[in-house]
Amino acid sequence: MTARESDYDEGETPLGGYAALATTFATGVGLFAAVARRRGVRLPDTVPPWDLFLLATATFKGSRLLSKDKITSFLRAPFTRRERAAEAGEVMDAPRGNGARRAVGDLVSCPFCTSAWVAAGLVGTYACAPRAARLLCAGLTAVTAADWLQYAWSRTEQSAQG
Repeated sequence: MTARESDYDEGETPLGGYAALATTFATGVGLFAAVARRRGVRLPDTVPPWDLFLLATATFKGSRLLSKDKITSFLRAPFTRRERAAEAGEVMDAPRGNGARRAVGDLVSCPFCTSAWVAAGLVGTYACAPRAARLLCAGLTAVTAADWLQYAWSRTEQSAQG
């Protein structure tokens, strides 16, 4: 038996909670599609490269805001515990509890995991209200660019100070 198989056997991995989250995600996407179709929402034939860039950057920033930002800790607190502070106002949280609570903790403390949910929300908004979605994505993209400029400024200051 491999180490990975033993994790499943020991109950360390909340497979039932993961299944519930995956079901919730799939159900949400299905309901969105059904309601959008019923209301006559016309999906775009293509997504222009600029919009894809905005969606990708906004998904990146949105998932980090939800899963790592100090200010959004109140959203994660029921499902995670603080491990340590990180750079630039971010924190490292670890999931806590068992079952569904642990599964949600895994989701909300992982920007890679959260990104699928953020992307789904942004793409749904883009499908129904493209102008509003572009504006929201542009705002999150501006925050991402500002973060990079902050890092560049800090490095420049450190280099100048020797």
